[in-house]
Amino acid sequence: MNTIAARHAAVTAAPFDGEPSDAELDAIELEMPAILADVDLLDAQIMTIDRTPTELDERRIRRARRRVLAARRALANVGTAGEVA
Repeated sequence: MNTIAARHAAVTAAPFDGEPSDAELDAIELEMPAILADVDLLDAQIMTIDRTPTELDERRIRRARRRVLAARRALANVGTAGEVA
């Protein structure tokens, strides 16, 4: 039986140090408004899981959905702005 241990070492030659790279941190920072908007939407939805949503709850969810869409649109525009220019 042949072992693949020698070939496996070549595939994983770069050790993983457990920290994100600068490029990954920049990507997270760029996406942070969309992430926070998603969290706000989830919070608004979670508050109404075990009860009937009131008018205030429905408004809160609508506003959170609009913030999610606006954040995603802004993120998409940032991504396409680099391609167009």
